[in-house]
Amino acid sequence: MIETLSEMLSHAFIVRAILVGSLVSLCAALLGVSLVLKRYSMIGDGLSHVGFGILTVSTALEISSPLYIAIPGVALFSIILLKIGNNSKIKSDSAIALISSSALAIGVAVTSATTGMNTDVCNFMFGSILAMSIADVYLSVIVSIIVAVLFVIYYRKLFIVTFDENFARASGLKANRYTNIIAVLTSLIIVIGMRMMGVMLISSIIIFPALTSMRIFKSYKKVVISSAIISLVTFWLRNIYVLCV
Repeated sequence: MIETLSEMLSHAFIVRAILVGSLVSLCAALLGVSLVLKRYSMIGDGLSHVGFGILTVSTALEISSPLYIAIPGVALFSIILLKIGNNSKIKSDSAIALISSSALAIGVAVTSATTGMNTDVCNFMFGSILAMSIADVYLSVIVSIIVAVLFVIYYRKLFIVTFDENFARASGLKANRYTNIIAVLTSLIIVIGMRMMGVMLISSIIIFPALTSMRIFKSYKKVVISSAIISLVTFWLRNIYVLCV
């Protein structure tokens, strides 16, 4: 087993995938706690569908680096989702369902109308280690570091906004700004994680570690740390199993 693992790790593309996957898993777990507590759990699934639509259209247009198009596009839609969700006429779950289903339909329609895209679409849907180019790895590492640093810098403010937006506004914090920060950071992690983990799995690394940690700990800080550890351990175990089998 150890010999097989060391042999697989001698390949540069596997090392790149594990590096990016670890960073994405860590950042997703950190943001997942706030999203679950604010009842925005499904925003990850919705934004992954939006990312799928944008990546599919970008690939159909033969754009060399679709991630550079998908990142600002998904970030914009994350803010739009929050704006629509704050509208009393349309609830957040309805807004997520509306935008995600529309984006998924656009992606499927573009795939059906374009020949030779089946492999790329499968990579987007289910993820692929081979889909990570050197440029994607550099971009993913930079974005992940930015997300982690911003989370640490705004930790206390995000904590207050997560638990009580009314109290945050009363204390002088601009709650909408920090809610938008959470949404934008989540969108960044979803886009860079989709290339390797796929649309079908990226939302799970946001939700499940946070939910598991909340069943074990009650303190917000302990839940965040536990969620990060669970996310990293499960990612490593999954990849060790895949590499050895």
